[in-house]
Amino acid sequence: MSKSYDLARLRTVHLVPLTAFDEHDRFNRDVQARHTERLARAGIRMFLPAAGTGEFHSLSADEIVEVVRVTREAAGPDVQVFAPVGLQVAHAIEVGRRSLEAGANGVMFMPFTHPYLCNTGVAEYYRAVIDALQCPTLIYKKSAVPSDTLLLELAENPHVVGIKYAENNLHDFRKVVLADRKRIEWLCGSAERFAPYFLLAGSTGYTTGAGNIAPHLTLAMHAACSAGAWSEAMRYQEALLPLEEFRAREQDSFNISMLKWAIRRTGLNFGPTRPPQRSLSAADQRTIDELTDRLLAVEQQLAEESRRAGFGPH
Repeated sequence: MSKSYDLARLRTVHLVPLTAFDEHDRFNRDVQARHTERLARAGIRMFLPAAGTGEFHSLSADEIVEVVRVTREAAGPDVQVFAPVGLQVAHAIEVGRRSLEAGANGVMFMPFTHPYLCNTGVAEYYRAVIDALQCPTLIYKKSAVPSDTLLLELAENPHVVGIKYAENNLHDFRKVVLADRKRIEWLCGSAERFAPYFLLAGSTGYTTGAGNIAPHLTLAMHAACSAGAWSEAMRYQEALLPLEEFRAREQDSFNISMLKWAIRRTGLNFGPTRPPQRSLSAADQRTIDELTDRLLAVEQQLAEESRRAGFGPH
């Protein structure tokens, strides 16, 4: 089925930016814009603002739309911005519409937090929102519902352009990619720890939170994977693994808190996370500082190589 959206735009690193708060727990527009500009200069071309790492479930509808607006303004017209939608149907439609008006290219369905899910009800939910918004749409799979069978049915919809697949069963992922026969893009939703294996199995891009700290490094890993330079790609992944493994501790509960502390080493203060995200101990903070400094040394080397090659700002 032909789709008007250029699917090639999805074949890259999908960065989920942190959301900046000030000392009064209000959205910090200035810090968010400066961070977004830095990421765009590094080469990030796909943003998922206010999504999982951006604390979607702790943001109001107004805050989500404002984060999307700042991302569009700061990143410029050449990047892709997909806004997160979820929760009640009316909420999803409202946030989606307002985000599109604020400059989003499309929307991404967040994973369900509702109890008592089934594929029948989920399919009705998706279709209600998609019919209302009629824009390029990504679907985020993080559990058994939505099923792979439902995802293949949704791939028939002209507005569904890709799946962010975050169940780490590579065999099932490979089967569904082959069954789809390249109608849409299949994307690794489990970041750099799993991205090379998903890319080998048919993914064309992956999401990243680590890219908030090291955008050149994750872009280099994606480029190496895409070129089939697997040994090089795994060297880049090795540099990212300490950060990714720390974030994954205790059922991924350090995911956001860790990054919000680490990003201070780049000179930006995003404020604390909102409850129920976990706080960090002094020992956690020291460990994060150490591993972030090691990661930034690699990132800075790659950034300098990029500048010398003429690919970055001078």
